[in-house]
Amino acid sequence: MVNRKLALALCGAALFLVGFSVGVDAIANPHRTTYLTFSQPVRLPGVSLGSGTYIFEIANPETSADVVRVLSRDRSKAYFMGFTRAVTRPSSLSRNQVVSLAESAAGTAPPVTVWWPENESTGRQFVYLDLR
Repeated sequence: MVNRKLALALCGAALFLVGFSVGVDAIANPHRTTYLTFSQPVRLPGVSLGSGTYIFEIANPETSADVVRVLSRDRSKAYFMGFTRAVTRPSSLSRNQVVSLAESAAGTAPPVTVWWPENESTGRQFVYLDLR
């Protein structure tokens, strides 16, 4: 009887730890930090990014997660911080695709339309204002 209670207690503790570790993993990267390397220039609202590696992350994960921040690889320079819209990843879009680009005129950098954090079904759509 004591062994059975001990076994049940150990199983319960193991299940708790598994559940806790999954929970910790889910919050380990609340900013959904992604390092993206572009081989050619791209654009974000109000800024052009040259070829290179940049950090894309959620600036406000504790609230609505609608602000995206783009930094240099070493975090020494902020290139962009702005509002985005949540969009659902289309079922036809590969889980490996982390950005969507719009078409652009020849010789101009294409705009990044959506950043898809790794292994997420929801992406962040950048808001471009046409002030013509």
